[in-house]
Amino acid sequence: MSYLGVLTVVTSNNLSFAANAASEKNIAKNSIRLIRNATLTIQYAGKKILVDPLLAAKGAYKPFAYEERNPTVDLPLSVDDIIENVDLVLVTHTHSDHLDAVAKEVLPGDVKIINQPADEEYFKKTEFTNTETLQDHILWNDIHIYRTGGKHGSGEIGKRMGTVSGFVLKSKGQPTVYIVGDSIWTEEVEQALENHQPDVIIANTGGARFPGYEEPPILMDEVQTISLIKASGKAKVIAVHMEALDHCITTRSSLQREADLLNIGKEKLFIPKDGEQIMI
Repeated sequence: MSYLGVLTVVTSNNLSFAANAASEKNIAKNSIRLIRNATLTIQYAGKKILVDPLLAAKGAYKPFAYEERNPTVDLPLSVDDIIENVDLVLVTHTHSDHLDAVAKEVLPGDVKIINQPADEEYFKKTEFTNTETLQDHILWNDIHIYRTGGKHGSGEIGKRMGTVSGFVLKSKGQPTVYIVGDSIWTEEVEQALENHQPDVIIANTGGARFPGYEEPPILMDEVQTISLIKASGKAKVIAVHMEALDHCITTRSSLQREADLLNIGKEKLFIPKDGEQIMI
């Protein structure tokens, strides 16, 4: 079944548009909401999935690289609204902008959390009682969840960033969703595209950099995102992880300009604002 015609964006002022005609049944079942940074809530196959929760107020944490405190923007929703009725939390890695102190405090201790092998010992030291380390694949509530690889930068800074993962969601009669995680454009990501043939790709495209390192960014920037799009086949790409942290250089506007130069339209690339909900 193809889902290429189903992608609707619902904005905060209740205006929406559809790239093509969409099935009301599918709209009711599946959606992706960008909260802020890489934090997402995904309604998928009847379950609410929270991804990489960074839930602190604006300016709660010290700068990562430059001078502005993080996060650099407010949450678009209340924390209670974000975590309400969450069935599953996916944590791609445990950097503080993907699982912060506030999230660890407010999430229920028994909430189901799936994490990567590199973070197994980390979660053993938390108060969460229902964590599962995903090696390759599990079936959870009729949803197949696959772990994918990536590289959080290259050279010396890539080594310092440590191991990161992504996740793929598959379920009968549902679109396949690939959450890339904090990765540059690399062979692991390209292999995941080939293996899973996703309908929707969520890519972290903030082009984050640290001063003093000559290597390319630790996240996909404009150029790398275009490479991903060119290799994405039938999938639609949703670009997130921008304009929320001091070291993310790529902006929504700079990515859109690059896409416009190559005539990449909204039927292929969506760049949501914080709080926007995308129906898939």
